Amino acid sequence: MSAEPLPAFVFQTVRRIESAPGLARRLGELVRSLDAPGRSALIVTDAFLASSGLIAPARASLEAAGWQVAVFDAVTPDPSEAVVEAARQAALAHGAGLVIGFGGGSSMDVAKLVACLARPEAPALAELYGIDTRGVARLPLVQVPTTAGTGSEVTRIAIVTTGADTKAGVVNRALLADLVLLDAELTVGLPPAVTAATGIDAMVHAIEAFTSRLRANPLSDLLAVDALRRLDRYLMAAIADGCDLAAREQMLLGAMLAGMAFENAPVAAVHALAYPLGGQFHLPHGLSNALVLTPVLRFNRPAAQARYAALAAQLLPEASARLDEAQRCEAFIAHVAQRVADCAACGLAQRLRDCGIPRDALPGLAAAAMQQQRLLQNNPRPLSEADALAIYEEAW
Repeated sequence: MSAEPLPAFVFQTVRRIESAPGLARRLGELVRSLDAPGRSALIVTDAFLASSGLIAPARASLEAAGWQVAVFDAVTPDPSEAVVEAARQAALAHGAGLVIGFGGGSSMDVAKLVACLARPEAPALAELYGIDTRGVARLPLVQVPTTAGTGSEVTRIAIVTTGADTKAGVVNRALLADLVLLDAELTVGLPPAVTAATGIDAMVHAIEAFTSRLRANPLSDLLAVDALRRLDRYLMAAIADGCDLAAREQMLLGAMLAGMAFENAPVAAVHALAYPLGGQFHLPHGLSNALVLTPVLRFNRPAAQARYAALAAQLLPEASARLDEAQRCEAFIAHVAQRVADCAACGLAQRLRDCGIPRDALPGLAAAAMQQQRLLQNNPRPLSEADALAIYEEAW
């Protein structure tokens, strides 16, 4: 049998990853290996985490190791350019030589940008929009996720809100962190609805990476499949018992593996259609993805049948053994749809209309989705504005 030729590909990820419960309490010890100028650190987080006491052990560990610590706690969901600029100014005022993202995707995205912008020779934020628009140096960067969803801790992507309902992305290899800490203790007690939304978000990352049209490769495939297996198996356990540390560990690892997969094999139509929901109606990103996930899977079915069938074989091995490829594809879509439906019991909305989105807004959403060509080019099936509208109609 002749060997199947491998695609040419590039794979990149962060420099170091550590995973264990309680790592945040040892943060001062763990950052010793980083070549940080000075001994001033800025923690970038949101007001809730800052007031909850969750960052206190990490801050105490840094201070015990001799760091002067400041906290920027004004990160908001879908952070704006003004938030990024305020964080930059906080880093400059503190003389930060180390930046630590502590929280969900928004906090970690802002931390990435601050690490690049809080230097005397740094470019303006607007100069970084786009894909590797310019080389940039940055301060040492540590990422500590507190939800299991975005995968932002291992990506070179940061999303910024640039207007009332517009976003722009910075995609730059400088955004890849020096150190990622997976401490599942930080995710214990997350509310069921947050666990559900972030978990579905991570599942979307894995599915879209596995079916990414342009850059899926053997390494991203391995990561996506392993991530999806973990996330699918442990999501409901994490929802049912917020203190199930073992399930939380599996979810946190699964979300990170999915992030590594889509960092190298980018996401596609689910995200392209989710972004306008966040931009125009301020829905949380994970919820936006969940709302359009099943209709997009159905739309992609003609082009992604073999890949969806392969995922079914991983998630439903016994049932898949009795089915042909088309039937495995259908089984996979039905299984994912059921996972989303399972999350309704903990408050995850199932329809666009449940979120207060009027039907007459759907054409505008479809037009906005077509602006996400950076993502749509990765979709296994070409998608037109009329297709986008039909998907929103199905989700409504």
